Amino acid sequence: MSENNSFLVFSGTKTRYLAEKICASLGCPLGNLVMTRFSDGEFVVSYEQSIRGKDVYLVQSTFPNSDNLMELLLMIDAAKRASARQIIAVVPYFGWARQDRKDKPRVSIGAKLVADLLSVAGIDRLMTMDLHADQIQGFFNVPVDHLYASGVLLPYVQSLHLEDLVIASPDVGGSKRANTYAKYLGCPLVLCNKTRARANVVDTMQIIGDVKGKNVIIVDDMVDTAGTITKAADIMKEAGAKSVRAIASHCVMSGPATERVEASALEEMVFTDSIPYTARCSKVKQISVADMFAETIKRVLNNESISSQYLI
Repeated sequence: MSENNSFLVFSGTKTRYLAEKICASLGCPLGNLVMTRFSDGEFVVSYEQSIRGKDVYLVQSTFPNSDNLMELLLMIDAAKRASARQIIAVVPYFGWARQDRKDKPRVSIGAKLVADLLSVAGIDRLMTMDLHADQIQGFFNVPVDHLYASGVLLPYVQSLHLEDLVIASPDVGGSKRANTYAKYLGCPLVLCNKTRARANVVDTMQIIGDVKGKNVIIVDDMVDTAGTITKAADIMKEAGAKSVRAIASHCVMSGPATERVEASALEEMVFTDSIPYTARCSKVKQISVADMFAETIKRVLNNESISSQYLI
């Protein structure tokens, strides 16, 4: 790809680790962008090379804190004002996606607001992965390339060569995703039915299905405080599961998550590297999605189909 001079890849501050891997896969240098910060926390974005007439790919996950989203918005605005031909936001983790609807009176729909902010800032296309709710694609009036972490997580599951495999969903809401994995792998599906006392606090949980003597893999899209997934693992182990592992797309892992995973019945917790994980936990493993995003960028540049990238 290095001979193609029609595009440039830039990165925000906290997603540089992934942008560098994407550029290595593409065979191109990471673009030169400077983020100048003032003492009050305000910052300004400056491209240190010409981007006029180029397709500009801006790699930035919008995980907390809000600076990551603001960085991306300023990168988009600066690219638009510098006469970039097309601006493509590469957002491996799309933050605020849990606010996709009004689930009670007088609440915000944060996912729609973020979509509007990105659109008004000036993106021509969005590349993202495993949105918390698929309908968020419809919040945009530009093309959305919605990739799936199954492209890297499924090969890892298959590499374990586990017998008596069972796929589990930690809640009813994730049953569709887990069922897709179970069908692809040709194994049974188990569900966990949970009730919440409040946000991030699980009250009760029951297992629907048989896990006795089985190797269980819990599938989820993100792990935040790890309360649900560790409780599910502990209950399954108590119900006679031979082993319990978990795979999830996004490594939010906030608050007590690391300690909970370390102390749980989980043998391992596997994520993609859509969000950086800086804490230390012997059970956490990250698999890179850099090659998957790099291949998608190549195909978009060459006007090729990306559908063959989807395993499921």
